[in-house]
Amino acid sequence: MTEPTDILGLRDQERLHRAVRLALDAERSGNLPIAAVIALGDRIVAEAANAVLVPAFHPGRHAEVRALEAVPEVLWPRAAELTCYTTLEPCVMCFGAFIAHGVGRVVFGSSDPLSGGTGLIAQLPEYVAAKARAIAWLGPMLPAVCDALRDRAFERSQAMRRLRRESATGR
Repeated sequence: MTEPTDILGLRDQERLHRAVRLALDAERSGNLPIAAVIALGDRIVAEAANAVLVPAFHPGRHAEVRALEAVPEVLWPRAAELTCYTTLEPCVMCFGAFIAHGVGRVVFGSSDPLSGGTGLIAQLPEYVAAKARAIAWLGPMLPAVCDALRDRAFERSQAMRRLRRESATGR
């Protein structure tokens, strides 16, 4: 992982800021403030925001997975040329999805100390770890903005878990 520096070009910064705007839109609609933008060269080819809570609870509708699903099929032979810009370090599920899809580069705005996947590379079986190391994991690259989004997402997630637990136990 790389610390925030000037290594991101202007286009990278614009795309990461686009993900921030999508995350804020997701938050306004009642979802967690997390979003992802996928680009190939000069163009954005897919983007998505978190949709875990709205329209109905579904724990798998993470922004990164939804963005990967939106990539046109004709582009998958060029997966190694794709860059995903996401506001939050990919969780274990999304981390695995990037490895499985062979995306070449992931730029994230904030670290995820609770469930971020990039710290797992050393614990993976070698055949998977080699694929994970082939991806350029760059982040946190925009913590001044994205850490606040992360913190609000964590708070909202914890509140939702408490509510589900309480409703399951009848409290």
